[in-house]
Amino acid sequence: MRKILTLTMLVCLLAMSVVGCGGSDASTKTQYISLGTGSVTGVYYPLGGAMANLITNNIEGYDCVAESTGGAVENCVLISEGNLEIGFVAASTIYDAQNEINEFEGKDGSNVLGCFSFYPEVVQIVSTDPNIKSVSDLKGKRVAVGQSGSGTEVMARKVLDLYGLSYDDIYADYLGFGDAADGLKDKVVDAAFCWAGIPTANILDLGAQHDISMINFSDEDIMKLKEDLPYCVPTKITSEYYSSLVETAQTFSIPAVIACSADLPEEFVYDLMVTVFDNLDVFAQAHDRGADLSLDTALDGLDGIKLHPGAEKFLKEKGIL
Repeated sequence: MRKILTLTMLVCLLAMSVVGCGGSDASTKTQYISLGTGSVTGVYYPLGGAMANLITNNIEGYDCVAESTGGAVENCVLISEGNLEIGFVAASTIYDAQNEINEFEGKDGSNVLGCFSFYPEVVQIVSTDPNIKSVSDLKGKRVAVGQSGSGTEVMARKVLDLYGLSYDDIYADYLGFGDAADGLKDKVVDAAFCWAGIPTANILDLGAQHDISMINFSDEDIMKLKEDLPYCVPTKITSEYYSSLVETAQTFSIPAVIACSADLPEEFVYDLMVTVFDNLDVFAQAHDRGADLSLDTALDGLDGIKLHPGAEKFLKEKGIL
């Protein structure tokens, strides 16, 4: 009997060393959170993995896992539905979610809040025809607009609409940019929309065989865009990015941003901001686009977008809000 009692006491002591013999201590519980990225071959995925590791290793009480998802729109939807805590999204996507417009019409996006801008994703309208210099020059042309329903294709519709054009005015090809670049090489596509970080690999490859042109947006064009698309950021594309570029062009970028659930505690989001901006080198090592992350651009594209209180607190302390 004594041996049984001794064994029981040992088991209890062992249990106490982990969670306490009388039950678990709530203060030691780990909260598991998910961070939505995108395709495993995309930019979001390695940067999201780096962020998840930083959260797990630096913010006490939290364990974060980066998940491959369908990207910006899906991440916004998952956050709004309470199925994701943090995610990479485009500034345009979170704007649409919070304003319940476009693909978020009729959906409650109030649970999706902004944290910070990560890196610019540049809207590039590419051609090998030097006579295509403006959006109006696309009329009557065969234009690759992106895969149906993709972020690029949604953006193509918006840009055409702002200039009084629609798919009725062009020959629209629903091609991803890899296929679109092949079409440009073979001269079966006149122009193509590409929304990505620069330099873009497919455009570099295209430029190895052809001189390339980009549609130029004047300052007035940019101001017109920002009236309807306040998240647009003017961006110059030069031969520094593409050596075969015929001439420098001004276009616009829509930054990739970090969004989060309104249900996350203010203290956690504040700690997240501190952790991210104290470890910029980690993101630069994870992917080239990670080197774009900076306090100086932390609010790019976030005009009119509601931020999480924890993010607001951090940005105010840094004097940039």
